[in-house]
Formats: sequence, C-alpha cells, structure tokens
Amino acid sequence: MIYSASSIWAEYKYHDAFKYVKQQSLFFFIGIVLIHIISKIRINFLKQHANYILMICFILLILVLVPGIGTVRNGSRSWFGIGGLGIQPSEFAKIGLIIFIAKYLENNQRNIQDIRKGVIPIFIIIGLFFFLIMLEPDFGTAIVIAMSLTCIIFISGVKLSFFASLGLLGLGGITGLIIMAPYRLKRIVSFLNPWSDPLGSGYQIIQSLYAIGPGGLLGLGFGNSIQKQFYLPEPQTDFIFSIISEEFGFLGVLVVTFLFGTMFYLIIKISLSQSSLFAKYLSFGLGLQIIMQVLLNLCVVVGLIPVTGVTLPFLSYGGSSLLVSMTSIGIILNISRNNS
Repeated sequence: MIYSASSIWAEYKYHDAFKYVKQQSLFFFIGIVLIHIISKIRINFLKQHANYILMICFILLILVLVPGIGTVRNGSRSWFGIGGLGIQPSEFAKIGLIIFIAKYLENNQRNIQDIRKGVIPIFIIIGLFFFLIMLEPDFGTAIVIAMSLTCIIFISGVKLSFFASLGLLGLGGITGLIIMAPYRLKRIVSFLNPWSDPLGSGYQIIQSLYAIGPGGLLGLGFGNSIQKQFYLPEPQTDFIFSIISEEFGFLGVLVVTFLFGTMFYLIIKISLSQSSLFAKYLSFGLGLQIIMQVLLNLCVVVGLIPVTGVTLPFLSYGGSSLLVSMTSIGIILNISRNNS
C-alpha cells in the first residue's frame, strides 16, 4: 500500500517510484530483527532498566529541540536526520513511558489510592514529556501518549473523582493549546465545516472523503486510486487509510479494522493472563497505545475529529512509527512466551 500510495509522488519528486518503499523496507527488516531479539530477552531486564530507558528518551526529546541537531519537517522540529532518513524520538518515548509507568504502578500499588503520594508524581512525569513533545510541536503524538497513559493509570484503581477533575483540566489545557496556536483553531473550523476553506485548512479532509466515497464495496482496484495523483497530500503517511478505502472499498476497510481488532483482543487476553503486575500493565499499555493511535487515525481520515498528524500503525510510511509498533509487538510476544 505504501508503493501504491506513494509511487506517483515519488516518481515526480525523486524520479524513483520505489523511493518510499525502499526506505520503509529498511526499517521493516530492522524491526524484524528487533522483534526476534526483544522477544527473547528477560522481561525483567526492561523492568530493571526502566529508569535508564526513560532518561534516555528524556534526553533525546531535549536534544531534538536544539537547532542544528533536530531537523525541521512540516513545521515541526521532531526528527534526527540520518542521511536521507529521519528518527522521531517522541515515538520511542511512548515505549519508554509505558515501561516506566508499568514498573511504577507495580511498585506503588499500595499508594495508588493516595492521589498526592501515588498519582500526582507520575502525572508530573507525563506532563513533563507532554510539554517537551508539544515544544516540537507534535500535538498528535502528545495526545496519544496522554490518553494511553491515563487509561493505564485508570485501570490501576485510581479514584474516579480524580479523573473527573483531570478531564476538566485536560479540556482547559487543550483549549489553551488551540488558542496559543492559530493553525490548530483552523483545523477545528475545517473539521466542523471543511468546505468553508476548501483550498486551505479543509483541503486534506475534503480530499480524504473524495477518496473514501467512490470506493464502494470492492474499490477501484490496487493502484487505481485517483486521489493519490497529487490531490491528497503525501497519501502514504497519515491518510493511507483513505487510499486503502478507495482502492479496496468497504471490504478492504473491514479487513483492516478486523485485523487491528483481532490484534488488540489477543493482546488483552495476554495481559489478563499475566500474574505479574508489571507484565500485565506493560502488555496492556503497549497494546492500548497502538489501538489508540489506530482509532485516532481512522477518525481523522473519515472526518470524525480534526487532523492530528497521527500515522496508522504498521501501514503508514514512517520508519520510527514502524519500529516502535514492531518493538511493542516484540515485547508483548516476550510476555506471552514467558507466561506459556
């Protein structure tokens, strides 16, 4: 699908229709190696080094903000440039935070009902990472991290009244972020009525819907998308699901959503079967982070929520996103194998 979505654009820009496929293939094979290695190491290794992993992620998030070290793409200083490739540290921060929080919740299970001692410290850490990622800015990744980690903490047994207060605080914070950055307000307006600015802020949503609409039951066929021909901007990334819908129709949509749903169901089964709280929280958190990102991406491409810049795990072009998704699966396989 990356080839189908990107070939025309890659041919025009780089004179190589396989440009994006080659780059993604490199990350895919690295991911296969990572899955093999991570699925065999002791899961306690991650627990023992959770603090160091989190610290490395924190340092990388600071370094990427330094001019001359971090690379600016599409208005965000979110990447380390390595040759023609880019590594996005905020993606790896997802795993680092989940590992750390899984360890924290296991070690502080007795204090989890005490908001001041058990909950506030971990939300300070989450808030710090959220702040650094927003400085890039990368609103989509920050939202995925905040929502996923909040859900993990929710299942640990924290009082519901705390989350009611947190929800009001979060709503106020999101409102403030929108006011501080006018382009986010434009995204809200284009979400409510994309045709109010069809050639500006509403352009992506309109072109995405134009791709989804004609797909019908079986789609236009592989490689026959019209919207990828310079209508939908860079369709191999955030809006690849639109091209899948256009080329494979409603049947293709059902297949993709069924596969993601099945994966999450199996991850939940693995999580519930764990006797170790660390393994339980870790597997659930990694699975939830993937499915949360899937839901946000699908909601964006069908116009249910404003554009967030979140990729579709495993399918969208993006080396960092693919490596993080495959690493997460490697850890979950490790947990499942050691429990069997």
